[in-house]
Amino acid sequence: MLKTIHMADNQYDAIVIGSGISGGWAAKELCEKGLKVIMLERGRNIEHKKDYVNANKENWEFEHRNNRTQQMIKDHPVVKRKYTLSEEVDGMWANEQDCPYVETKPFSWTRGYHVGGRSLLWGRQTYRFNKWDFEANAKEDIAIDWPIRYDDIAPWYSYAEKFAGIQGSREGLDVLPDGDFIPAMEMNIVEKDLAARIKKHYNNTRHMFIGRSANLTQPHHDRVNCQYRDRCWRGCPFGAYFSTQSATLPAAMATGNLTLRPFSIVTKILYDKDTKKATGVEILDAETNQTYEYKSKIVFVCASTFNSTWVLMNSATDIWPDGLGSSSGELGHNVLDHQSRCGASGQVEGYEDFRTYGRRPTGIYIPRFRNIYNDKRDYLRGFGYQGGAGRGRGAEVAEMTIGVALKESMTEMGSWTMGLTAFGEVLPYHDNTIKLSKQVKDKWGLPVLDMNVEVKENEKKMRIDMVNDAKEILEAAGVKNVGTWDDNYEFGMGIHEMGTARMGRDPKTSVLNGNNQVWDAKNVFVTDGACMTSSSCVNPSLTYMALTARAVDFAVSELKKGNL
Repeated sequence: MLKTIHMADNQYDAIVIGSGISGGWAAKELCEKGLKVIMLERGRNIEHKKDYVNANKENWEFEHRNNRTQQMIKDHPVVKRKYTLSEEVDGMWANEQDCPYVETKPFSWTRGYHVGGRSLLWGRQTYRFNKWDFEANAKEDIAIDWPIRYDDIAPWYSYAEKFAGIQGSREGLDVLPDGDFIPAMEMNIVEKDLAARIKKHYNNTRHMFIGRSANLTQPHHDRVNCQYRDRCWRGCPFGAYFSTQSATLPAAMATGNLTLRPFSIVTKILYDKDTKKATGVEILDAETNQTYEYKSKIVFVCASTFNSTWVLMNSATDIWPDGLGSSSGELGHNVLDHQSRCGASGQVEGYEDFRTYGRRPTGIYIPRFRNIYNDKRDYLRGFGYQGGAGRGRGAEVAEMTIGVALKESMTEMGSWTMGLTAFGEVLPYHDNTIKLSKQVKDKWGLPVLDMNVEVKENEKKMRIDMVNDAKEILEAAGVKNVGTWDDNYEFGMGIHEMGTARMGRDPKTSVLNGNNQVWDAKNVFVTDGACMTSSSCVNPSLTYMALTARAVDFAVSELKKGNL
């Protein structure tokens, strides 16, 4: 029997659950507005610079040359399904033995249980949703309508971009709105030429430009610009990409208002049925198995999409046996992701006198062109492409793969290649669900999640175009020997899981309102991917930043008015 400890100093103005992109932003904004905040993280602490143990290693300094070992494959049966498993990030993914989950249907769940979460490990692609993304559900009678529109979030996109530091070019496209960018990284000569050919061939209806990313091209808020090492997810000692450690945590700490507590698994939100508000949270110390309670006026749930929903579900009471926020029957439903793992690539002739310099940490982007304007397909929504052009080394001839000949060939540059990888929207379906398992528990005796999610017909139809259009675009740009690929996407492989606690206009059909408040407990806010009502086809992290900053602004205003 675990003992609960009540401590007088466990009282705060606000509790933030989770320390990833959304949690870091929540902590920063709450602290800067003068609130005393505790940020609870279930995993270990990772300190900026000091704990980036692989940041300055060359690949040949890893025992297995930065490959995956048999032990790593054994330890990570889920993460091994994707590109994410290698020596450089060994120890950065959640322990799958300690933290299992149930796959009633396949779901590849990639988790980072440490301070900073996946903000240390993300791909940093940073895009705004467009106006149609917030309108499509209503217009197409899919799921429910977003409770906000683009104009509601646009100022908060700007606010987030200005602090985070987003490099990108201004293109003037409705389908991918411009932001408040710092100077863009450059496309290489091949990418520039192919971009011009694409623009001409498609009469200015398809566009290719540098991928917008949270990488600095100039010093910004005491952070140094990118050194073109492309070792971002080893942790950047320069602070040249946005993470909790490099950006939001220092800002929060500078106020003197933040307490950070690692190894703190939030097991439930405490609820007072008389006031209809949360009073705080219960945590389990991951190291000692001791239970504590922390009290607060407001709670921000930013534990990463599925874990945020897990906390809500595990906060079940006699009022809501399925969890806090479950009164609509939508908690745990409407799982979203981005389907990917398909595209095309080929060879680019010429340009032998040119090579790339450094390791640019972003590629190119081609925004959505399907089902917009006059285009109409036999499926809903659309997709975009990420990719790039580059040159490898020589050794392209079979006889030159060993010995002296190999070494000599490696001093020569190979031919240029160009590749595109598609990212497509996934529609929200009520029957794509997660729930608490009644049989399986984790290391700490807590119930784990059971995934019951599948790809449906709309996504399968879209996927055909995702492959074929990539080939068509490359061939139109003059790329030779274009081949297509499809590595069979399953849910979770986009690493952009969203939904399960969606925003809406009606408490009967949604978990949260338009200010990210839980309908059932108005001082509880959910601002990470769990809140998403639809997914668009662009990387969602910037939207989490903007929604979090917006929700904090509202929450603090309401707190001052005495409404919370």
